[in-house]
Amino acid sequence: MTLTPEPTLKRTPLHAAHLRAGARMVPFGGWEMPVQYSGVKAEHDAVRTGAGVFDVSHMGEFRITGPDAAAFLNRVTTNDVTKLKPGRAAYNWLPNDSGGLVDDIYVYRVAAEEFFLVVNASNIAKDWAHLQQHAAGFAVTLTDESDRWGLLAVQGPQAEAMLQPHSSVDLSAAKKNTYFPAKLFGFDVWLARTGYTGEDGFEVFTDASEAETIWDKMLAIGLTPAGLGARDTLRLEAGFPLYGHEFADHIHPLSSTYTWVVKNTAHLGAEHIQTAPKQKLIGLALDKVPVREGYPVSLDGAVVGHVTSGSSSPTLGHPIGMALVNADAGNADAYDVEVRGKLHPARRVELPFYKRS
Repeated sequence: MTLTPEPTLKRTPLHAAHLRAGARMVPFGGWEMPVQYSGVKAEHDAVRTGAGVFDVSHMGEFRITGPDAAAFLNRVTTNDVTKLKPGRAAYNWLPNDSGGLVDDIYVYRVAAEEFFLVVNASNIAKDWAHLQQHAAGFAVTLTDESDRWGLLAVQGPQAEAMLQPHSSVDLSAAKKNTYFPAKLFGFDVWLARTGYTGEDGFEVFTDASEAETIWDKMLAIGLTPAGLGARDTLRLEAGFPLYGHEFADHIHPLSSTYTWVVKNTAHLGAEHIQTAPKQKLIGLALDKVPVREGYPVSLDGAVVGHVTSGSSSPTLGHPIGMALVNADAGNADAYDVEVRGKLHPARRVELPFYKRS
């Protein structure tokens, strides 16, 4: 009998720092990542009320340059990148030919002929191959910079106030979705007023070799280290989709409420995305029993869909979940979710579950 060896997990530049901070490490998308430090609820609450910092250095980064950079991106993404001015960023999708998504991404415009893409960690190789496949005929240069960058996400209502004394720029002047160079703790970085928690904050792009020093300085000024567990409960409360759960190669992206992401009708798979989705993404709230991905959702005794993400909400104090259900069953007020063979009532609520004031 031959045993197949376990694949070696990749590590971010902050791996040693996580161990020093007492993180519990878990496999995630081919990476060894911190799921929690002091505890998911404490880290979640710190981001909602103060500020926390996440290591998201496992995300991928691609640079697209050349005279056809904008035209190329408008072919391979659904949102119109020509509307982005240099120094601005926008959420976007990489569609496939059949109407699903290769990935959901963020696009940053650096200059007229230069763009910077951040992609999901588990999709780096797939996205890179997809972009290379469709680059033929465009005057563009694609560069995979994923190993070059460390990426730290500072999130929470106190993020600006805590970073400002250590920044070379006026952070209060930075609007949402801006992207700009700065010095932070004396290091050259790029800052983006973006994030995945539903709170204000900045994502900090730094040279991978300097990421650990910057992380340590962030903890020294009182930022709370936060892991994947809190990142998931925060994004779920904010109604943010997660690739592989709410989006995938086979899921119609307009099942979600993100219809505004589709603006460029000349993109790949346009004829399929323009068809009506057969499913609808809804929010569910329960009183006591947490729900998880894959749990069946029923209406009037018939299964009409399944939970895509679920957890207990630390902010709201009860279980919540997102579910994909049949489009014709997506407007009911109440459903049942099957948990270990028993049906539990769930009420439909509008997304997001939580929105900061």
